[in-house]
Amino acid sequence: MQRIPDLPTIPNRPMYVFLLVLTLANAIGYQGWSTLYTNFAVHEAGLTGAQNGLVQSLREVPGLLSIGVILLLLVLREHRLAALSVVMLGVGVLAAGFFPSFGGIVFTTMLMSFGFHYFETTNQSLILQYFDVRTAPLVIGRLRGLNAGGNLAIGAVIFVAAGVLPFSGLFAISGGLAVLAGLWALTQDPRAQGLPVQRRGMVMRKRYWLFYLLTLLGGARRQIFIVFSAFLLVERFEFGVREMTLFFMLNNAVNWFLNPLIGRAINAVGERRLLVLECLSLGGICLAYTVVEDRWLVGLLYVLDQIFFNFIVAVRTYFQKIADPADIAPSMAVGVAVNHVAAVVVPAVGGMLWMMDFRIPFYLGAALAGCSLVATLFMRLPARGASC
Repeated sequence: MQRIPDLPTIPNRPMYVFLLVLTLANAIGYQGWSTLYTNFAVHEAGLTGAQNGLVQSLREVPGLLSIGVILLLLVLREHRLAALSVVMLGVGVLAAGFFPSFGGIVFTTMLMSFGFHYFETTNQSLILQYFDVRTAPLVIGRLRGLNAGGNLAIGAVIFVAAGVLPFSGLFAISGGLAVLAGLWALTQDPRAQGLPVQRRGMVMRKRYWLFYLLTLLGGARRQIFIVFSAFLLVERFEFGVREMTLFFMLNNAVNWFLNPLIGRAINAVGERRLLVLECLSLGGICLAYTVVEDRWLVGLLYVLDQIFFNFIVAVRTYFQKIADPADIAPSMAVGVAVNHVAAVVVPAVGGMLWMMDFRIPFYLGAALAGCSLVATLFMRLPARGASC
């Protein structure tokens, strides 16, 4: 049996450390924004459900435009684009608290979102290029665990500081830290020699159809959690900023421990089994949102929702096993864009449906989980890969 390498002995450690720092910075910036956004939007800016849905749809437009990474890579090194993206994210988060209006929120959210999505694209690409099919799940698991640790740390800071600092100060802390880390990364060169040269331009291949479909469905389903689960807790169950911060902290404490185990589980049982479990669990959780009336029980559903969605990383490792190594960078850009096709539409449409009946977006989420389940059953790997 092939030995699974421990991370201290993995090759390309400079890239691992580089991505580790940027992942932590990305987590601090984005989680700071996520923790504060709903309360800031509702209580400071006075956004309605429809306006919130529109902001969230616009927030996903940069993800749809992640195809632009392909063009930027014609003039920038991929690791440098990753660093610049984190700087952009940090600036958007830092500025968010100074614009408590619908227009201001749209502007700073778009700036933050371009940075976030372009970093996610380059981060995924660099991991799959620099680490083999046995090591990549472990690296992804460790980095996602670190991401959860960063989320937990900034959540603790916000929880303590929320009673002292205004929203502008809280946004500035998380955004400023991301900017500093991104500037540090711009001074680094973690590249290695001998890797496959990535193809220039857009790459879309028929044999990748299942990766595209699972990515599309996952992006749509993710929006139900990001947009409407949190909005349900704040608007219908009246959770405040500190209570929401506690939920974020609990989510990330679990994820800090769980994500490295998911990486090992991918190597042990395969992508398909994990994704089947994810689809069944998330579908049930969505249906439960529509009937639960106890505020702490709905909070438990919120935590479970986040836990099971972590299994979506198996879609990326599945792609690594079926893909031409030279296709990874352009395909990750296409994948992020595909992920956001439905993600741009779902929040806006869901916001209007919410105004009719808050349960409808969650019925939609359950249907999406069912579609993902059917698609997952088609997963097959070439003989050279591990069992799916």
